[in-house]
Amino acid sequence: MAVKLYQSLVNQVKDIVNEEFGIMDDTGLILACSNEKVIGQNNALALEVMRSKDQFVVIDGQSFLKVYIKSKLEFITFINSQDKENYKYLSLISVNAINMKTYYEEKYDKLNFIKGIIMDNILPGDITLRAKELHLANNVKRVVFLINTEKAKDIYTHEIIEGLFPGKNKDFVIILDDESTVLVKEIKQEFDYKEITKTSRIIIDTLSSELVKAKVGVGTVVDNIKDIGRSYKEAEMALLIGGIFDDDQPVNDYNRLGIGRLIYQLPTTSCTLFLNEVFKDGSFESLDSETMSTIQKFFENNLNVSETSRQLYIHRNTLVYRLDKIQKITGLDLRMFDDAIIFKVAMLVKKYLDSNKRFM
Repeated sequence: MAVKLYQSLVNQVKDIVNEEFGIMDDTGLILACSNEKVIGQNNALALEVMRSKDQFVVIDGQSFLKVYIKSKLEFITFINSQDKENYKYLSLISVNAINMKTYYEEKYDKLNFIKGIIMDNILPGDITLRAKELHLANNVKRVVFLINTEKAKDIYTHEIIEGLFPGKNKDFVIILDDESTVLVKEIKQEFDYKEITKTSRIIIDTLSSELVKAKVGVGTVVDNIKDIGRSYKEAEMALLIGGIFDDDQPVNDYNRLGIGRLIYQLPTTSCTLFLNEVFKDGSFESLDSETMSTIQKFFENNLNVSETSRQLYIHRNTLVYRLDKIQKITGLDLRMFDDAIIFKVAMLVKKYLDSNKRFM
């Protein structure tokens, strides 16, 4: 496609430039020319041009301008004349060729297209048409993984992810910033959700082996390319809600946010009223860190006194004493299912309110 763009440029300019001119690659292969008969042939002087240290070279009646992009030779413009004005002509042709190539890559590059979808930079009505132009399957299942990492010197997260998922026509790795990378992964039509969980663990474990601390948010599976943006927003929401209610978990799946999703959608005023109702007179604040650790372990063991005391390395009677103390302070007996539910929900609500205070 770049060749067609170059030839289109040459056709627009050839009525202005009287001499034969064109564009060749860094091997001397003529990509576009005002004399279309020589397209595809090699310029006989290309080797001498390449040997020259100068950017503008005149040899045997021909003028050449080497064009570099990011210190890499991209192409060479030439004109069959040694007039001093040729440098201006070649410079103008080169600038326009670079602009056309950049525009084409930005418009048709698949990664930029996918990034445009997740960042809402493409109109929904244009997505299907653009996908067809890029030969991207429209109705296949995809899921978005949002990977947040801490800054690590000389380690590039996107390169590690690309190494894990090299299928460039099906899987897309997109850099958002220094700490955020997106993986848009195509999955089988008949997929097992365990595979998505496994993929998340592979990402976490691989980055961990490179001493990169990471968290992964997982969106829902979508079956249309225009819905990739929704899956990304869900992955973003999963990390946000997971960071509030399950900060110690490296993977947060939008489909498995549990009661945290419900609490996050509640007005803070309602949450405050509920918390004041459950914990009167600052009773929650009077629970020390040891007591809170005991409560957490008690919940993890499904209110089993014997198993909790074993894991805490304390006597059963000691645990019973602590639970009695909690009941005395809060009025809730955590050995009773209903009271345990109220306390658990109240803990989550407090986490939510505390997180709101941090961002105020």
